[in-house]
Amino acid sequence: MAKTQFAVEMGMGTDLRGADYTKAARRAVHDALHRNSLTMADAFGFPKDRMIVDIRVGVGQPDKVDLEAVKLEAPYGQVTAEAVKGGADLENNGGAVIVANAIITVSFDVERDA
Repeated sequence: MAKTQFAVEMGMGTDLRGADYTKAARRAVHDALHRNSLTMADAFGFPKDRMIVDIRVGVGQPDKVDLEAVKLEAPYGQVTAEAVKGGADLENNGGAVIVANAIITVSFDVERDA
């Protein structure tokens, strides 16, 4: 079997007042996953729990993201998450606005014809 990518989703999330990187990251993942209804599991007859969901979020301070909390945004599947340098930290009236960007790939292990 080979891991085969079926979809890529992108999203953006913010925390306007709390300077919470995890909250912004979770919102970015939610935005990416809930833009579309991905029906490929049903269309191809794959169980949803076999979906491989790889999450990458870009934020100004990746070490401040709780990746286990971010993974909870995926409703099913085998989920991995990583945080990388990206997004934006913006100043707003003495506070910080945190912007996170997420990219999510959805794959399945499938057999390929030789």
